[in-house]
Amino acid sequence: MSRLKPYLFIAPALLVIALIFFYPVAEVFRTSLLRVSGRTSSFVGLGNYRSLFADQVFLAAIRHNARLLLAVPALLAVSLVLGILLFEGGAGFRFYRTVVFLPYIISIPVVGIVFGYIFQLNGILNQLLRAAGLGALAADWLGSSRFALWTIMGVVIWKEFGFGVVLFLARLMSVDEELYEAARIEGAGWLQVLVRITIPQLATVIEFFVVIMIITMLSWVFNYVYVMTSGGPGTSTMVTEYYIYLMAFRYNLQGPAAAASIVLLAVTVILILFRANISRRIELE
Repeated sequence: MSRLKPYLFIAPALLVIALIFFYPVAEVFRTSLLRVSGRTSSFVGLGNYRSLFADQVFLAAIRHNARLLLAVPALLAVSLVLGILLFEGGAGFRFYRTVVFLPYIISIPVVGIVFGYIFQLNGILNQLLRAAGLGALAADWLGSSRFALWTIMGVVIWKEFGFGVVLFLARLMSVDEELYEAARIEGAGWLQVLVRITIPQLATVIEFFVVIMIITMLSWVFNYVYVMTSGGPGTSTMVTEYYIYLMAFRYNLQGPAAAASIVLLAVTVILILFRANISRRIELE
């Protein structure tokens, strides 16, 4: 009986979690196996999944999410460089740290609206380029299928890199200072200290940050797309989250929307489990 006591204590919390999370997931999975028409539904098995992967719009959404993953190495590089520079201190250290982190705490809809005005055809950026005599570089950054997705990627990088900077700073501040003192006594240069001490000490945190950013690019870009481009022009900025939103709420196709949700959830859960494994490794260190 003593072995069961801990489980009895947490049983109410587990029940609440099951009702709030697992039951809706089970319902979404059940819906993904149905063809819903009004108040009636019929079982179609994996039919929604087959039609989903035959839908060119959904395949385009997957490609766009995959393309957004190119932002991850850029985010890592910017965050790592700034994190190391801020760690090494200098005048205005606290001020610069605050400025770097500020974009991360701004609401995504606010960021999307502001950058929407900046990057539109007659927006601030193009006005500045024309005023500087660089009108040839002006473009319809959000209205052109050639530039729209890359523009959103740039906004995401600006918004998210502050998280990585603070993450790396927190890890570096917990590193034993004796390591750096020993390296200086041995005559190690800045580059040697960076390669042999700083980067190895950040290894697990870098893995953690990369996984978080991959999850962000796969399942947290809806707000950027919705506010800035609404998936357009055409389907050039369509992503899986926005596809699910359109299928469920605009076209009322509950089965395909549920199937797409399950596919996205499965990928995200795999990445979350990977992140949890990294978190355990960080705690052990």
